Amino acid sequence: MADEYHSTLDYLYKNLPMFQRVGAVAYKPDLSNTIALCQALGNPQQKFKSIHIAGTNGKGSSSHMLAAIFQSAGYKTGLYTSPHLKDFAERIKIDGLEITKDYVVDFVKRIKPEIEKVQPSFFEITVAMAFDYFASRKVDIAIIETGLGGRLDSTNVITPILSLITNIGYDHMDLLGHTLPLIAKEKAGIIKSGVPVVISERQSEIEDVFNSRAKELNATISFASERFHIKEKNQPITSRLFDVYDNDEILFSDLNPELKGNYQRKNIPGVLMCMHQLKKLGIDISSQIVRKGIENVVSLTGLKGRWQKLGEDPLMICDTGHNVDGLKEVVAQIRAHQYKNLFIVLGMVKDKDISSALRLLPKEAHYFFCQANIPRALHAEQLQTQANEAGLRGDVIRDVNQAIATARQKAHREDFIFIGGSTFVVAEIENL
Repeated sequence: MADEYHSTLDYLYKNLPMFQRVGAVAYKPDLSNTIALCQALGNPQQKFKSIHIAGTNGKGSSSHMLAAIFQSAGYKTGLYTSPHLKDFAERIKIDGLEITKDYVVDFVKRIKPEIEKVQPSFFEITVAMAFDYFASRKVDIAIIETGLGGRLDSTNVITPILSLITNIGYDHMDLLGHTLPLIAKEKAGIIKSGVPVVISERQSEIEDVFNSRAKELNATISFASERFHIKEKNQPITSRLFDVYDNDEILFSDLNPELKGNYQRKNIPGVLMCMHQLKKLGIDISSQIVRKGIENVVSLTGLKGRWQKLGEDPLMICDTGHNVDGLKEVVAQIRAHQYKNLFIVLGMVKDKDISSALRLLPKEAHYFFCQANIPRALHAEQLQTQANEAGLRGDVIRDVNQAIATARQKAHREDFIFIGGSTFVVAEIENL
C-alpha cells in the first residue's frame, strides 16, 4: 500500500497545481471546482457539523485547540488543516489520527474521472477528500481551517454551526489585497447567514468590516479579546503559566498551554469565546475539559512546528511564523530568553515582500541562509543579499539540515539556535 500511496501523491503533485509549492498560479479564485467535486461525491460537506476558521495568524493553533477540546469531551472530531509539514496525511485527521493511506488511494481512484473533467487544484482535491472522509466516518464535528483568505477559499462551501476569525495581518497581499480592511473583507467571507461568528482580537482599523458583514447576514458577532483576558505569571519562559479571566472573574489559574508561542495569548480568548457561543447552541463542554484540551493540544492532535523545542544545551527552537505579525511575536519570544550567542537558520519564499520581515529580525544574530526544496523557495543567495540590506549577517548553506548541523557545531551550551522564516524550512527539519 505504501508504494501505491506514494504514486497516488505523485499523481496529485504532478498533475494538479499546488499553491504551497508553486504559489499564486495554483490559486483559483472561485468555488466552482470544489462545488463540482462535492456534488460528484454526494455533497459530503452537508453530512456533518463543522466549525470554520479563517485568519492570518493563529488559525492553525486555534483549530488544533478546538479539536483537542472536542476530543477531550469524547466527540468524534475531524480536523482539516494545511499545509502539511512531513506527510500529506497530516492535513486530514480524526481524533488526532491521520487519514489512512488506503483511503487516500481509493478516493483518488474513485474521483479520477472527475479530476480529469474538472481539472481542480491540489487544494480543491484535498478539501473534497477531507469532506468525503469525515462524512464516511460519521464524525460528530469537524474543525475546518481555511487555506488562504476565506471568501473564495475552497473550504467555504460549508455552512458551519460557528465561524472563528483569528488575528488579521499582512500576508498574501498579491491575492487578498494590500490593506488590512481589504484582507479582512476576504476573511469575513466565511461569515454565513445566521451563523454566529467569533473574532479573536478586536483590531480597531478593521472591526467595522466584520461588524457590517455580520449585520448584513444577521450573524451574531462577538470579539473575544473584549471578554477574555490573559495575564502571564512571572514564571520561567519554558513553563508559560497564565491566569485567564472571564471579564473580571478568574476562569483558569495557572493554565499551562502545551503550545508555548507568544501568539497563543491572542488565540486562547478566541477559542474560549467559541466554547461560550457553542454553549448557546446546546454544546456544553465543562471548563475542566476545555482546560484539558488546551493543555494537551500537541499530544491529542499531533500539531508540530509551533515554538517547538528541538534540543537543549544549546536550546534549539523552531517555529512556522513567517509574516510580519508572526515574526514579531517570535522575535519577542527569542528576546525573552537568556543566551550568550544567537544563531538563526533562516529560509523564506520568493513570492512575498520580505523586507519588512527582515527588518524585524535580531541584528546581533549569526544567520545561516538556507532554502526549502520547493519551487517557491527564495534562493539562499538572494535571501542573504536582502538580509544584508536589512543589516543581517551570515553564511549561505542551502540545505536546511546542513545549516542546522553547522549552527549546532558553532553553538555552545549557553547559546540559542532558532530555525524558521518559512513553514517549508520547518517541514524539512529531520526528526521533527
